[in-house]
Amino acid sequence: MIPPVPPLDDRSQLIRDNMPLVELVVLRMTPQVPNFMTREDMISAAMVGLVDAANKFDPAKGIQFKTFAEYRVRGAILDEMRKLDWFSRSMRDKQNQLTQTMLRLERQLGRSPEEDEMARDMGLTLEEYHHLHSEVRHLGCVSLHETLDHTEEGRSFLDNLEDLTGPAPVDNLEKEELTGIIADILEELTEKERLVIALYYYEELTQKEIAEILEVSEGRISQIHSQALLKLRVKLINSDLYEP
Repeated sequence: MIPPVPPLDDRSQLIRDNMPLVELVVLRMTPQVPNFMTREDMISAAMVGLVDAANKFDPAKGIQFKTFAEYRVRGAILDEMRKLDWFSRSMRDKQNQLTQTMLRLERQLGRSPEEDEMARDMGLTLEEYHHLHSEVRHLGCVSLHETLDHTEEGRSFLDNLEDLTGPAPVDNLEKEELTGIIADILEELTEKERLVIALYYYEELTQKEIAEILEVSEGRISQIHSQALLKLRVKLINSDLYEP
């Protein structure tokens, strides 16, 4: 038997009252979803789930709406993740090609390859290489918030960056060693790459604002940011600290 659809006013009230549930479920699920799914994707899917829950809720079953809605919201996010995953496979193949090329060239050269060296090795023009970065940047070559280990504390890359405004206290030798390794990794970026990383993650400026400061196009900032994150990922893999 199909449950009766609640009156429109009741459904609207259920949705309004449970909007915080959307934020809560998205927050809890963020560490569980792949990088290709953005927060906006999750919120959009979660709202679809909440509306679906309001339309199908049957109070006669003795289940609280919050419990029923949370199940629907989680399911909607997982459904959207599966859809996005299907579209993103070719992009992830391209991202993997970038990572493997940089890994190989870095081992050959003993340093991070420049953009023109990467492009030449991949048989691309510099413009085509930049376009490739633009295609895969939404996948997140690596996030500075990415967890470096599976401990309860879940140390992230950003947690271990040196505080440029003063000495940061270290709790133990392990963290001191990790901070040093990551500081060395950042030192191997170009000056412009380090500046973009600092402005984006420390100052929390948008790419548009950074572009205005550096007097280049927003697209160029996106390319520099993507290239810097690719370098960080490769260095992290080589340091044996990265856990895929």
